[in-house]
Amino acid sequence: MRSAAVGGGGVSRLRPVLFIVAVIAVLAVWPSVAPNAYMMSAGVIVLNYAVFATGWNIMGGFTGYISLGHAAFFGLGSYGTALLVIHTGMNWLLATLVAALATAALTIPVGFAALRVRGSSFVIVTIALVLVLQLLFQSWSTVTGGSAGLVVPRPFPDMLRPQHHETFFYIFLALLAVTLLTWTIIDRSRFGASLKGVREDEDKAESLGAPTGKLKLVAFVISAFFVSVAGGFYALWFGDLDPIFQFDIVLGSTVVLMALLGGVRYLFGPLLGAIVVGVALEYFVLNYGQSQFHLVATGLLLGLVVLFLPDGVLTGASQLLRRFRPEAASIREVSAEDLRKQQDANQSATTKEGTSDDRS
Repeated sequence: MRSAAVGGGGVSRLRPVLFIVAVIAVLAVWPSVAPNAYMMSAGVIVLNYAVFATGWNIMGGFTGYISLGHAAFFGLGSYGTALLVIHTGMNWLLATLVAALATAALTIPVGFAALRVRGSSFVIVTIALVLVLQLLFQSWSTVTGGSAGLVVPRPFPDMLRPQHHETFFYIFLALLAVTLLTWTIIDRSRFGASLKGVREDEDKAESLGAPTGKLKLVAFVISAFFVSVAGGFYALWFGDLDPIFQFDIVLGSTVVLMALLGGVRYLFGPLLGAIVVGVALEYFVLNYGQSQFHLVATGLLLGLVVLFLPDGVLTGASQLLRRFRPEAASIREVSAEDLRKQQDANQSATTKEGTSDDRS
């Protein structure tokens, strides 16, 4: 019996990993079925959103702190990678990792200041961080290129554009797998359980001796690292950076919408939200150009999610399925008379058992 229990526990621990492998395998089919290069590039954008949203969820999902300023880490990763490649000739993958580590190091003092406040005050601090960096990188044109943009050397110059898209699709897919695996490890660790305690009741967790400040800071740094890596890969793929987009508060809000739409308590919630919202955004851009119609649609969708699906689509779907299960649907009202008869029957049965024991 013990060996069976141990075997069942091993399967339970491996189940999320198997799910990740299955999902990654399904997504890997896209390059072979994409009808043209544009759809291939759209797939890269959706995967970029998925990594961004999953990385954000390491902070927002586990702690409950809603950050609209993760676009700051995305922009720092993008420009850090680009400047390292341009001015040092560093390998593109090494440059991405160095830029992400530098961003994570910079996140430590930022986190010390930002995580001292909660709720709407924390949201305002994160928004301010994005706006300050946007103005700084736009004004520092001698280094960042400013509004004129910064051209990033392509890591695979001999590839045609369709091959370039396909290569980065698999690069982002590998990054997504690592990010999902990291989320799973945190979710099943004591560290993740402590973060969930912060999310449910931070004051109670702190009164029980949990170092809530350190827990939030570590989650903040890990989240910033993965978002920064996503920004670095985006810079290498797209090849042209603009501070207005890289440090875009709308981008940060859209990623939060993706995570909330899918469900922040689920492994694949941000991925589902990224697919739904990312495909919708590409549809609006393709059919309506650079109009602001997609912003209106995004705002309406965010309002609907907050009002009707605050815990995400996956949570709503599981609650709906639970409602239609046989044990949930077979509710029978018991009258007071029936309840009294049941109690009398139970009491008489107990009396008979006691009498038979005395006789024996």
